Amino acid sequence: MTATSDFLTRFNHKGPILADGAMGTLLHERGVESDTCFDSLNLGQPALVADIHRSYIDAGADLIETNTFGANRYKLAAIGLETHVEEINAHGVQLARRVVEASFKDVLIAGSVGPLGVRLEPFGRIKAREAYQAYLQQIQALTAAGIDLLLLETHTDLYEIREAVRAAQACCNIPILASLTYTRDDRTILGNNAAQVASFLNDLNVDIIGANCSGGPAQLLRILQQMRQAVPDARFSIMPNAGWPERVGGRIMYSATPEYFGEYALAYRDAGASIIGGCCGTTPEHIQKMHDALTDPARTLAIEMPSEIKAQVLNGEPSFEPTQLAQRLEQGKFVISVEMSPPRGFSTHKLLAGASLLAEAGADVINVADSPMARMRMSPWAVCQIIQTRIGIETVLHFPTRGRNILRVQGDLLAAHALGVRNIFVVMGDPTSIGDFPEAADNYDVVPSGLIKLVKQDFNSGVDLSGTEIGEATSFFAGCALNLAARDIDREIRVLRKKIDGGADFALTQPVFDREPVETFLQRYEELHGSLDIPILLGILPLYGSRHAAFLHNEVPGIAIPTDILREIDNAGTRAPDTGVRIASILLSEIRDLVQGVYIMPPFKRYDMAADIIDFIQP
Repeated sequence: MTATSDFLTRFNHKGPILADGAMGTLLHERGVESDTCFDSLNLGQPALVADIHRSYIDAGADLIETNTFGANRYKLAAIGLETHVEEINAHGVQLARRVVEASFKDVLIAGSVGPLGVRLEPFGRIKAREAYQAYLQQIQALTAAGIDLLLLETHTDLYEIREAVRAAQACCNIPILASLTYTRDDRTILGNNAAQVASFLNDLNVDIIGANCSGGPAQLLRILQQMRQAVPDARFSIMPNAGWPERVGGRIMYSATPEYFGEYALAYRDAGASIIGGCCGTTPEHIQKMHDALTDPARTLAIEMPSEIKAQVLNGEPSFEPTQLAQRLEQGKFVISVEMSPPRGFSTHKLLAGASLLAEAGADVINVADSPMARMRMSPWAVCQIIQTRIGIETVLHFPTRGRNILRVQGDLLAAHALGVRNIFVVMGDPTSIGDFPEAADNYDVVPSGLIKLVKQDFNSGVDLSGTEIGEATSFFAGCALNLAARDIDREIRVLRKKIDGGADFALTQPVFDREPVETFLQRYEELHGSLDIPILLGILPLYGSRHAAFLHNEVPGIAIPTDILREIDNAGTRAPDTGVRIASILLSEIRDLVQGVYIMPPFKRYDMAADIIDFIQP
């Protein structure tokens, strides 16, 4: 029997091995300042450390971790103890061993090894070989002192933990548990998701794959399921924080209760964890409740297990939750979208005031145009990010193909996604000949239907146009343009079909001023292809005055305004803006049954007109 199988079968009659909880949290509670080197207490205050070990064993822990998390040459150098690496680690193991022997219980000892506290190349100045030597020094000291398991915990960098694993495999023959920590978006600090981490560690032949620290129990249950789907035959360890830390009255507090941990111990067991424990903020009370839950044969799982596990990059699928826009359309809810133009300068005060008005009025999403009418404007993805972070409302980025070569197209898409902008509206864009710089380059390498295909079938599968991996699948929700009043309806339908085949998720239409062209288009589409199977957000443009209406009717391709509406706006005089809102609202009420949302285009930044239409939609 191998060392690993012997280790994991020692407690088979009890189910998962129950590990201890936080060391630093309890030391801080007992008066040790948070900026103290906790590892040095193995030498300076051994009784304090031993008492914490004892409390976890009394709570029912099957496994305790040595107080050596930061006992490597780099972290100890900060307090002048870099020459005491071997001594501090050896004392940490000896302390734990004495407590275990005094308890007369069959408790295992894990040698805790944390990250080095320095960045490895290429993100730092430490060479891989230097990291390897630092890990080797600490791990040799721990194994020589007699640990049962090596715990590489709370790492964030796969390349750093690889050096730790290499060092361990070179100097010892005990089980290796390699555990990483995750940020709020279920990724490591360097951007790896749970599936990638699990596959990487499995390829390194570690004995147990773990996740620790991070957010709280719910997040690590999600992480566990994703890791297990990536490598179903592996063994797993889960040790969550007691929720996200908060600073209260100068102290770091954690909100998850011991009872809550008891419930999640059962969830982790049912999800296939071999080792279960706690991390920052957890106490002997948390471990006691987990022990009680795991050893009670009558105890059943009370929390609801997630029904769907996201395969993420493994199956070529986006690893993010769907956007709010995507979820709202999927749920069949009517979507209210409003267009805004970026400012001509760099000031965003008026932009944010308008976005705030629309959000308060009830808009679901803000569409941000890209250089409308080929006028020079601030880059729209910056505007999207500002609106999303400052106002808290989701955006749709207008993404024209015109003026971008294929390199810029792909780079700009990645930039938008990195900024959290995942709804995009793919259009051809206005020709530069009509704008501020008519001599500017107007070339393009890809048409809208081709760009939609690139986004949905390549980027959202984790590769670029050439098939080269981009590291992780994006999760764009892509819209396309649609002219319901096109003169050649059959041609417009053929173009739309290409966009749908490419993966278009929804369509935004040109402004409509009558129900008839909407019905005509949808009826013709159904005759040719059956019911249109993507949501339509109907373009509504409230008319501001007679000159505005005449310009749209006579000079903007794809817009035709009925004669009676032109006459009514002309007769309204100074009341034309109010009349335009009323006409748009009535029209929307007449067409609403044919579409899944509205795309309001307020004229001349009159966002109050859009708000008035929203009031009509949501009385």
